[in-house]
Amino acid sequence: MNRFLGPVTVPDPTALADVQRLCDVADGYTHDDELFLRAMNESNAWHAERSPFFASLYGDRGPIGDLREQPFVHANFFKMHQAASIADADVRAHMTSSGTTGQKSQMSFDDWTLGAGRRMVARLFEHNGWISDEPVNYLLYYYQPQPDLNLGTAATGQLTCQFAPANTTEYGLPNTGSGHEFDPFGAIRALLRYAAEGLPVRIFGFPSFLAFTLDRMRATGVPTIELPPGSLVMLGGGWKGNTDKQIGKPELYRRIHEQLGIAEDRIRDSFGSVEHSVPYFECANHSMHVPSWSRVLIRSVRTLEPLPYGKKGYLQFLSPYITSAPAQSVLMGDLASLHPADECGCGLATPWFAVHGRAGVSRNRSCAIAAAEMLKGRS
Repeated sequence: MNRFLGPVTVPDPTALADVQRLCDVADGYTHDDELFLRAMNESNAWHAERSPFFASLYGDRGPIGDLREQPFVHANFFKMHQAASIADADVRAHMTSSGTTGQKSQMSFDDWTLGAGRRMVARLFEHNGWISDEPVNYLLYYYQPQPDLNLGTAATGQLTCQFAPANTTEYGLPNTGSGHEFDPFGAIRALLRYAAEGLPVRIFGFPSFLAFTLDRMRATGVPTIELPPGSLVMLGGGWKGNTDKQIGKPELYRRIHEQLGIAEDRIRDSFGSVEHSVPYFECANHSMHVPSWSRVLIRSVRTLEPLPYGKKGYLQFLSPYITSAPAQSVLMGDLASLHPADECGCGLATPWFAVHGRAGVSRNRSCAIAAAEMLKGRS
């Protein structure tokens, strides 16, 4: 069994009994709405007692009977304020959401929050059959780790490499000693070498960098590469800062299949943020289903009222699992729509959401924005 699938215990088993029960659900795609609501009320009480900020936001509401009435915090709040519900001595990790410049979300994590989040990722990898004892070669379009690097994407990259042993790991964003630079030729050399070695290849990270690697392959006459069976692509992050060069997912997936020989059901996108670290993975039909441990609401950009299925609005994430900060309900700056499970057809029983871009124009930046700036003049 993968070590991240083992038991994890909440900080207070009495006060957070339903949070524990919810996060112990092993099936990644089943919704017990009554349990989820009880867990959210436990989470609200937990943060109201420990966070003056959330106590003022929550007021004297008492238990909430409808998730649509759950108070939320805008993700931008965490770019300007550090809000914690734990003592400094209980902080086990501190992560930021952006690159070297721009506004950064500052999020602290305790043992439970880290462990529960990692177990969620492990369960979704297990659900998809992606946990393996067979060695693989990795090509990571993340920042190569360095001692002072605490970006959420770097941590994600390290975590996703724990589900199959590494034969070799190469980075598309290597550390040069004075920062990180996009290295398309290094990525191409790695792909050619991996194809010859015959082990499955796992490509994780920003889609823009993989797309520009494919562009460089075409421009320099590199023929089709047939990566070995069992290879996997898991993308994460957007094209912010390079929207003029962005191609749609169907086109990108088609090119990955044509140029790297990976079947389209082995090409997936993912969604997440340091402010809300629950993982969201595409199914084989490329729909982003809501896992067991979270819920999604869509709110009107005009009134912030909840919207029905199919309508576009602000994306709101809810999950009671986080005990380190009052981020159990976060309103994102992304525009999205929510859809019933049967509109996908993959067989998963939970709703799914589609992201349609960012709302408005903002100076706020994410990891993808900072990373995308490296592409300017290099693509």
